[in-house]
Amino acid sequence: MIAALFRNAVVLIIKRHLSNTGLNLPPFAVTRNRLNHIRVFSTPECHRRHLPLPPSFETVTSSMQFCDVLKPTVSSESSLRWQGVCCTAEAPQAQSHDSQFTMSRKVVRTSKFRHVFGQAVKADQCYDDIRISQMTWDSNFCSVNPKFVAMIVDASGGGAFMVLPLSKTGRIDMSYPTVCGHTGPVLDIEFCPHNDNIIASSSEDCSVMIWEIPDSGLTTPLTDPVVKLDGHSKRVGILSWHPTAHNVLLSAGCDNVLILWNVARGEAVVRLDSVHTDLIYSACWNRDGSRILTSCKDKTLRVLDPRKGTVLIEKEKPHEGSRPVRAVFVSDGKILSTGFSRMSERQVALWDPKNFGEPLTLQELDTSSGVLLPFFDPDTGVVYLCGKGDSSIRYFEVTDEAPYVHYLSMYSSKESQKGMGYMPKRGLEVNKCEIARFYKLHERKCEPVVMTVPRKSDLFQEDLYPDTIGPEPSVEADEWFQGKDAPPILISLKDGFATTTKAKEFKVHKSLLKTTTASAGSHQESSGEVQSLKQEVKDLKAAIEELTKRVSELETKH
Repeated sequence: MIAALFRNAVVLIIKRHLSNTGLNLPPFAVTRNRLNHIRVFSTPECHRRHLPLPPSFETVTSSMQFCDVLKPTVSSESSLRWQGVCCTAEAPQAQSHDSQFTMSRKVVRTSKFRHVFGQAVKADQCYDDIRISQMTWDSNFCSVNPKFVAMIVDASGGGAFMVLPLSKTGRIDMSYPTVCGHTGPVLDIEFCPHNDNIIASSSEDCSVMIWEIPDSGLTTPLTDPVVKLDGHSKRVGILSWHPTAHNVLLSAGCDNVLILWNVARGEAVVRLDSVHTDLIYSACWNRDGSRILTSCKDKTLRVLDPRKGTVLIEKEKPHEGSRPVRAVFVSDGKILSTGFSRMSERQVALWDPKNFGEPLTLQELDTSSGVLLPFFDPDTGVVYLCGKGDSSIRYFEVTDEAPYVHYLSMYSSKESQKGMGYMPKRGLEVNKCEIARFYKLHERKCEPVVMTVPRKSDLFQEDLYPDTIGPEPSVEADEWFQGKDAPPILISLKDGFATTTKAKEFKVHKSLLKTTTASAGSHQESSGEVQSLKQEVKDLKAAIEELTKRVSELETKH
C-alpha cells in the first residue's frame, strides 16, 4: 500500500514539472526496490514505438536521472542494467514533507560492440551424427579454417579425427573416412595458419603427426602422415603453430617438456625440459611469435624467450584456486588469464607484464567447474570465454580504460559444449557484419554459432574489419630459429577474402624423414603427369597456330 502511494506521488511530481515544458510524456513506469531506490523508465510500449524520452526527463524535479530504456540486458551478475543514462534516487523518509533527492550521473561507456549478439545457424547447416570424443582432456577438440572443419571423434583401436569441407553440412555417414594414424586417443588438433590443407595432431601415443588433406576432402581413411615427430616421453596434449614463421610448431606434453619443431626437417630444434616443474596447462604465442606464454600446474604464469629457452617474466598464483589456469596474450602485450578462486569461483584477470605484482582487473564470474577457454580477436579487442561443459559463451571487450575488461553480453543455448572451434577472421562473411564464428561441439553434432554486429547499411564496415592476419608467412623456419622476427603480413577483407597468392607449399626434406617414403613415389608420379600435360598444351598451341595460318592464306586467295 505504502509503495503504491509512493509511486503515485512520484508520478504526480513528474507530470507537474513537465507541464511547464509543453512536452508530451511518453509511457513510463516507476519502481522502488528494497533499498528505497527509485527507477523511472520507458515502458515496453515506448520500446516498440522507439520513442525516446524527452531531454527534460533527465532533470525533472531536480532530483533524479532517468533511463532511456530501449534494451535492458542482464549482466554476468544477473542484475538488471539499463543502456543509456542510469539513475538512482533515494526515496524520501516518511516523516519528511519536502522531497529531497540526491543525484549522481553515470554515463554508459560507448562501444560499437555493445549490441553484438550470437545466433546458432539453422539445423540444415550443422554437421550431424558425429560421435565426438569422450576424452576428458581440456583442449578445444575442434579446429577450423576457411576450407575445412576438423573434430576429434571416438575410435576403436586408436585415435582418430574427422576433417570435413565446410560445405558438407547435414548428416554425416557413419562410414565417412577419418584420419586414423595414431595408436592412442587424439588429444589436440590444429590447422596450419599458412596452408589450409595441413593439420597437426597430437595423441596419447606420445607422437605428433602432420597430415595433408586433399582440397576435395577425404575419400579413403588417411593412415600415413606426411611427417611424424617423436620427442615426448608421455602423452602430448598441446599444439600451437607459429603465427608468422613457416613450418614452426610448438608441442607440450605431460612430461613437462615443451618442444619447438622445424616441421619441414622433422627436427626438434628447441627443447625446454627444465623450465616447468609440473603439468603444462596451456601454451600460446604472441602476435609476432617472439614470446611464448605458458600456464602450469605449479600455479605459475611464465613468459619465455622461445629460442633461448629462458624465462623472461613469471607470476606465481595468478589465481588462488588449484584448478587449471588458461592464459593468452591480448593487445599491447597484456595477458588475460582465466582460473579459479579458493572457493572454486571462476575468474578472469588482466595483467600487465611490466608490473606483474597486481592484476589490472580481476572479476569473478560464477561457480561452474568447467575450464574457461579464451579466444581473443586482436582486430576488435573482444575476448570470448567458452567453458567446457557450459551452454554459454561470454564475451568481453579489452580496452585501455578501467576496468579494462568490459562485459558485453552472453550467448546461451540449451545444450552444453564439449569443445569449440574458432574461425580465423579471413573465413567470415563480411557482408553480414559477422565478427566471429564458433563451431560448437555437442555429443553427436557440430553447430556453428555466428557473432554479429547489428548494422543497417549493406556497405563494407571498415571500423569492424581492419586489415587482418593473412595466410602468407613473413619468415621461414630456418631464418626464425636463427633469430629473425617479423610482424604478420596483413590483408584487407573489403571484397571478402580471396586468395591472391598460391597457398604456401608444404615442402618436406625427404632425405631426413622415414615417414615420407610412401609420399615420395606419389609426388614423382604427379610431377610426371604435370610434365605430360604441359607437353600436350604446347602441342595444341602449335596446332592452333598452324590452322590460323592456313585460314589467313585461304582468305587472301579469295
